[in-house]
Amino acid sequence: MSNVYNIENETLKVAVKSAGAELSSIINKENNLEYLWQAGAEWPKHAPVLFPIVGQLKDNKYRYNGNEYTLPRHGFARDSEFEVFDQSESSITFVLSSNAKTEAVYPFQFNFYVIYELEGSKLHIHYKVENDGENTMYYSVGGHPAFNIPLIAGTSYNDYKLRFDQPVTANRWLLENGLISAESVPFLEDQTMMELTKDLFMEDALVFKTVKAGSITLKAPGSRNGFTMDLNGCPYLGIWAAKNADFVCIEPWWGIADSVSSNGDISQKEGICALAGEEDAMHSYSIRFF
Repeated sequence: MSNVYNIENETLKVAVKSAGAELSSIINKENNLEYLWQAGAEWPKHAPVLFPIVGQLKDNKYRYNGNEYTLPRHGFARDSEFEVFDQSESSITFVLSSNAKTEAVYPFQFNFYVIYELEGSKLHIHYKVENDGENTMYYSVGGHPAFNIPLIAGTSYNDYKLRFDQPVTANRWLLENGLISAESVPFLEDQTMMELTKDLFMEDALVFKTVKAGSITLKAPGSRNGFTMDLNGCPYLGIWAAKNADFVCIEPWWGIADSVSSNGDISQKEGICALAGEEDAMHSYSIRFF
């Protein structure tokens, strides 16, 4: 049965479910704001963890070592029960280890740690992947946190903007039934600001391969409240909301959905991470709330 665990410091109070190691609440104690979407009818999640794939596979299948396997969109971590590996007042580490159920769909031996750590007004999120086997392990990992918009009373969805810490030029990669199409369209042209409207997401997520910004800030002009996400060099970025829902997801990814022309070989998948036997890797981002 899933449990909810709390960590806090002088500024933030954060709740995390053992189911999926999923954040379920982020409250700034100084202004009593709830930043995280509370799993409403439009989308019943808060902030799923994406592993061992990000996005969708072509026909929901991949091949490895001559065998074919099936994985759902975003993998199985978000639907798995994690164990608490370590906890203090201001940090908690969850772990999911390979088992008979995972090996039936993902033939690698692994330990996958999800670490939440508070530092002042910042929440650090770390994904540590350990290859417990001898063969090279292929995986992707990513975050999918959804943030309330409007965040404060007296503002509307369209008041909120995303601001990059430097000018960004990037195409949006279009999706065909969840797969990356062969077509991209110009979207950001030497811009530091992106306006948010619900119409942006009527045709699925905004998917970017080349956003070189170090951070993204969300707030309404004139408001004192919002957050800044440090992307920490993630190679792919998704921005998404369910249709007509009062939230936006900002998703740092170390991996991406299959393309429409994918050949299904996981070792050749675009953006796939390769981890040698008995090695480990860390992928991190952080969010400062104000």
